[in-house]
Amino acid sequence: MSITLHRPAILQLLRTETRPYHDALEQNEFNRALQEGTVTVTVVQRFLAKMYGFLVPYEARLRAQDLGPEWQIDQRLRAHLIPQDLGVAPESLPVCPSMPALTTWPQLLGSMYVLEGSTLGGQVLARQLAKAGIEGRTYFMGNGEQTGPLWKSFCQLLAEAATEDNQAQIVASAASTFQTLHAWIEKP
Repeated sequence: MSITLHRPAILQLLRTETRPYHDALEQNEFNRALQEGTVTVTVVQRFLAKMYGFLVPYEARLRAQDLGPEWQIDQRLRAHLIPQDLGVAPESLPVCPSMPALTTWPQLLGSMYVLEGSTLGGQVLARQLAKAGIEGRTYFMGNGEQTGPLWKSFCQLLAEAATEDNQAQIVASAASTFQTLHAWIEKP
């Protein structure tokens, strides 16, 4: 007898519907340099500065919501790690001026899907950067051994919160988050 694990419908829908935007985002200078084996400290610093600029307004909106303790929001905040990795004052980093709409519960869930999912990829990136001898990887390491359990917790909460009435809004918000983040990272 085999056990089949089923991915909640909202997660499958998000994965399928946002794939083109996720793939486009992964074609940034940082990821290309990693894939080609040409990553430099400068490329990493540029990418981290952009991530900081996106995470600061996103995390401010996340903190402004009353999500409840089960969401473990304090553990999910990571922007503060970037200035430490860069060795700069936070106020010296640019902030993204145009964020996706995050005023409704479904919009927030869609954005969280993108940014929580990035913590899993960050762990892989941290290992690649270590192999390249690049320091300042705290942001990429996320929550260390808690990264996987936090992702699973988020997926469970998302599956419970998604309904037939709000799933299209969740997906649209995730797509918008991928697109906005991509545009911000690519902006010179």
